[in-house]
Amino acid sequence: MNGTTAIELRRGLGESVVALTGALDAKSLPPIWSKARAAVRENGAAPLRVDAAGVSYCDGSGIAFLLDLLREGSRQGSRITITNLAPRFAELLAQFDQTSLEDETPPPRAAPLRLTEQLGRAVLQLGADLRHQGNYVRHVTLCLLYELRHPSVVRWKEVLGVAEQMGVNGLPVVTLIAFLMGVVLAYQSAVPMRQFGAEIFVANLIGLSLLRELAPLMTTIVLAGRTGAAFAAEIGTMKVNEEIDALTTMALDPVRFLVVPRMIATLSVTPLLTIYAGVVGLIGGGLVMLTFNIPLVTYFKQIVSVVSIGDFIGGLFKSAVFAFLVAAVGCLRGLETQGGPRAVGQAATRAVVSAIVLIVVFDGIFAVIFNFLRI
Repeated sequence: MNGTTAIELRRGLGESVVALTGALDAKSLPPIWSKARAAVRENGAAPLRVDAAGVSYCDGSGIAFLLDLLREGSRQGSRITITNLAPRFAELLAQFDQTSLEDETPPPRAAPLRLTEQLGRAVLQLGADLRHQGNYVRHVTLCLLYELRHPSVVRWKEVLGVAEQMGVNGLPVVTLIAFLMGVVLAYQSAVPMRQFGAEIFVANLIGLSLLRELAPLMTTIVLAGRTGAAFAAEIGTMKVNEEIDALTTMALDPVRFLVVPRMIATLSVTPLLTIYAGVVGLIGGGLVMLTFNIPLVTYFKQIVSVVSIGDFIGGLFKSAVFAFLVAAVGCLRGLETQGGPRAVGQAATRAVVSAIVLIVVFDGIFAVIFNFLRI
């Protein structure tokens, strides 16, 4: 690789000549590449000969440079020939089909879809997604029922580990939210009722709101942010690392091996957390009622006289359904993960958003059903 790379254009009556000297490599070509292309364009359709007698070195970059000159000549309608290229360099150039250097005609641009076509495609995609999710829920339910009927096949160590992570480790945030929820409810309702001397009925509102509605709703929303995202991230990471494929290769069902233990742990712990959140919320409301001269004994007796066992069971049933949604959606988003680390974060975000939306939708459905059944 010696000699200074240079280009010289010599115009003649019959043909023009582009003389190349020096090394044709990645370091020396950038200054002369544009000049050579310009010389080919200026020559137009007239014949052009590239004299490579002075080329002392040529690597892959040099071959690409020569091929680019040939393609530029074909665009101009000119016949370009390369002469005096050393045999060892000519062998590299001969490996390429110079007859295929013409620019391919770009494919015609597809016409923009009409609004009705876009709507139809969106509906078909939605139907396919719903069908896929329905099959997933059916498969999870069948696996869950099978393992509940055969406790010996359940991976209890995994179940206890998940239960500890989502239950015991989640107690601080559930305690804080439930206590503040009871305090806020008591203050916001006691202040206006005090004008009518009806502070005692604040206990009715707190008891019914917490045990029927807010305790299961807020507890499962917290779990959606903690547990649902964790499930999606864990399984998504396994999917990216091809560990799911390894389980399938070993004839292990990923749903039964990974999803079902998380479902069992979530369904077992969430009702207990809901009961705990309800009790903590009632305590917070009772402390506020003390400031309105309502004794704790009177406060809790009023709650017991108003809240029925149906209200309590209804709240626990809703929490179990919400727990199923959180765990199922979190694991589904993890199994759907495609790509690298960014896809894992996207799966966790989708799991949280999907779970919260489903919780709110099903909560509205339960409100209508309970009202219709007068529960």
